[in-house]
Amino acid sequence: MSAIRHRVLAPTHAAACALLLACVWAGPASAAPPVTGPLAANPFLGPLGTATMHGDAGSSDVTPLAGPAPGSGVTVYPLGAACPTLLEGSDGLVVGLCTAIAGQTPTVFLFDSGAPGPVGGALASLSLTKGSLLGGVYAYLDNEDRLVVVDGGRRLLRVAHGRGDDGVWRLTATVQADLSGAIPQGDNVTGLVPDWSGNVWFATGHGVVGFVGRDGGIGTVALPSGELVANSISSAPNGGVAVASTHALYELRARAGDPEILWRSAYDRGSARKPGQLSWGTGSTPTYFGPVRGDEYLAIVDNADDLVRLIVARSGTGEQVCSLPVPVGGSENSPIGIGASIFVASTYGYPYPTVPEGAGPAVPASAPFRGGLSRVDLTADGCVPVWDSEVRSAAVPRLSLADAGIHTMRRVGPDATTPLDGFDYVVLDPATGAVRTSIPLPGTLAEDPLQMAALITRGGALWQGTITGVVRIG
Repeated sequence: MSAIRHRVLAPTHAAACALLLACVWAGPASAAPPVTGPLAANPFLGPLGTATMHGDAGSSDVTPLAGPAPGSGVTVYPLGAACPTLLEGSDGLVVGLCTAIAGQTPTVFLFDSGAPGPVGGALASLSLTKGSLLGGVYAYLDNEDRLVVVDGGRRLLRVAHGRGDDGVWRLTATVQADLSGAIPQGDNVTGLVPDWSGNVWFATGHGVVGFVGRDGGIGTVALPSGELVANSISSAPNGGVAVASTHALYELRARAGDPEILWRSAYDRGSARKPGQLSWGTGSTPTYFGPVRGDEYLAIVDNADDLVRLIVARSGTGEQVCSLPVPVGGSENSPIGIGASIFVASTYGYPYPTVPEGAGPAVPASAPFRGGLSRVDLTADGCVPVWDSEVRSAAVPRLSLADAGIHTMRRVGPDATTPLDGFDYVVLDPATGAVRTSIPLPGTLAEDPLQMAALITRGGALWQGTITGVVRIG
């Protein structure tokens, strides 16, 4: 298949109001209402918008914080490590979970969000036990600003930071639970999230889903043979925990000390992995969203051979609300979900330097990276496309409710990517898809965001992980 080039769509009809929150186009695109909706704050997480890779427990990729002002400065922190997870605690310090280029060792970094540290911007660092390529990528900050992560030794860790009497910052890891009896040798945790009762849920690459209870008990359930989990997991105030395997979307809950599968819904995984994706199946961490509590619906993007489809299901029951083709070719990124609006970014053809073991060959082996970002609104009649943009997003986009902008990094260069491509920071208007801010970034391949998620801090800066470190804007 070939990726689809996008265009901004002109409206052709008036549409009904979407679930009492937002209206789909009724006239010019500039008349589209602001995107809005509730975000659910999990009491066992750190600050809303900065405690998980996708912002919150529901993986909305939405933040209540404003991003950088136009014309902000750019600082590059070379760390010799790729940094997919950047989080900010209530103390204003940034914690990064990165993978060292040399040896691919997971490493925790501590940063002062307001000032650079003594070495490469980091105040302290701590190496963890190595697992798989995706093992240890997903982590979160708890309500005591500790990084919660499962290392390659299958141990659930809480990594705290503190400053000694000598003025030196240090990171210390405490083992909360040994998961080696619940997770087979050779398997690694790929997803991690707390539920609203304080259970720490995990999913492994080979399809084990479980949780560590507040009493230390461990319960697990195995997904059907052959189903892998290549993305993180999400939780909601209704007690649900969403997991997307390479074959189906699940919602589970804790019951009598064990995980219970509420429902399973298979999706079209296509005939092979696509170029620009890291597994054969959906690239989505499931996104909870909705107009009342923020958890009425779940969204993922499938991997159909032709046009991929945005799938929206009703949480609690799994009832399919809509299945809408979106012209993005393929997506490794979690959709943005807020209120009645969903945004899907294309990663089809993105040149990842490596993929996880067992991902299978891409078909075709490579493709141009044309990019694209689409907005879809949920109405009483189902899903309605609102706009498609040609932006070549090179990172997981983040929507700010405070400044009404979609923040991302854009790849600059020909569709057939080269090591000479550049990158810039852009802000899009969620009402129209138009780019309203652009700031060039220094360097080329060394600053590749590699479709990683950004962090917007309470100080109005944006931190973006790259293949070699961190770029700070603002």
